[in-house]
Amino acid sequence: MDRALNSDPVITADTEGRFQRWRNWIGFWLLGLCNNFAYVVMLSAAHDILQKQESQNTTTPTPAPNVTNIEIWSSSNSSSSSRYDCNPVSTAAVLLADILPTLIIKFTAPFYIHKVPYGFRVLVCFLTAVVSFLMVSFSSTILMSITGVIFASISSGLGELSFLSLSVFFSRDVLSGWGSGTGAAGVAGAFLYSAFTQAGLTPQVTLWIMLVVPVILAVSYFFLLVFPPSFPQWRRHEVGHGPFRTANSQERRPLIEEETDTDEDSEPTQEEQEDKHTGPLTFTDQLHIIKGLLKFIFPLSVVYFAEYFINQGLLELLYFPDSSLSHAEQYRWYQTLYQIGVFFSRTSLVCFKIRKIFLMSLLQCVNAVLLVFAVYYQFLHYPWVVFIIVLYEGLLGGAAYVNTFYFIREETAEREREFAMAAASVGDSLGIALSAAASFPVHHYFCSL
Repeated sequence: MDRALNSDPVITADTEGRFQRWRNWIGFWLLGLCNNFAYVVMLSAAHDILQKQESQNTTTPTPAPNVTNIEIWSSSNSSSSSRYDCNPVSTAAVLLADILPTLIIKFTAPFYIHKVPYGFRVLVCFLTAVVSFLMVSFSSTILMSITGVIFASISSGLGELSFLSLSVFFSRDVLSGWGSGTGAAGVAGAFLYSAFTQAGLTPQVTLWIMLVVPVILAVSYFFLLVFPPSFPQWRRHEVGHGPFRTANSQERRPLIEEETDTDEDSEPTQEEQEDKHTGPLTFTDQLHIIKGLLKFIFPLSVVYFAEYFINQGLLELLYFPDSSLSHAEQYRWYQTLYQIGVFFSRTSLVCFKIRKIFLMSLLQCVNAVLLVFAVYYQFLHYPWVVFIIVLYEGLLGGAAYVNTFYFIREETAEREREFAMAAASVGDSLGIALSAAASFPVHHYFCSL
């Protein structure tokens, strides 16, 4: 009887611990889903509205690289003199509005964002996402739509940086939840936006319905996550950068410290050494950390460069007229299979880890080179071959993303993890931005043939 009574608290504590881990995993899954879902859906709607606003013009904006669920082809926009069924004139404004704000945030924010409480950051993400939905839904000009895209980019960029940093305060398995959620965003966004619009709803009404997404993001953060007791939501009086920092560390110091004569050549005391390794990161420390992160950032950038070079510059040109699928249907299947590959590979972290990120970047470059030759020489004759390659492309890209941040967390000192996760998040956006610069002239060259 006594043994049973004594075992109850242990079982309860263990059950409570598992329950909290599941709550946090689901919380990060929803954060990843909402952070990317709102972005993809809003940009898709922006493309719809831009096309409507330019219905009398001769050009249609090319969607940003994240716009994976919709591609509207117009025979009036196709180049009759080109051997490819493509739109030779691209509008880069939406793409730049998509990438540049996120890139600027990820380049600069890691150096100062630790001074901003996480709760305030989440409110900024929530408000900018809501503003982006409303601006695009009520848009009457191209400038207004692009401004909505910029707000979406701010929300997504700040959210990704913040939630990756936030993950260091929790058990490592929340990273797999975040990765799986971001992977699911593309598939869910593609399905739901298409379902609502094909059911007869206008893009504007669909966007109003999607306002629930930033609400879910805020609820997931403030009410679903189980934070450590010492985690500060709204104040940043801590010392250091990392999950070990304490808000009351200043109270442990005496109010008046006695001055002692010390020899300049004397060895530092143990307390001085501890202060050196637990104090705030200096700018020099941050630069040193970034130097060590290059082995992760560079391969991730290469993966995303090749990935979006394929998506933005080549997939439109891989059209097979003899197929029973139309050009638009082929493109939608390319993007859908790509997103499915991303989802499964970003979820794979719960099953296995891949340390060799460089290998995945090399394989992704092989995909890009293969498809460039396929576009130029047109030696592929069936769309299902491209379907397999694009699914494989998504698997490589998603696996590179989640494994990069998993091993950054595992191989970075505890004091440096929060900053390292934020700083490394620039890798994917940098690759996308560079791919945009390369894909537009390549796309134009092929369309002019």
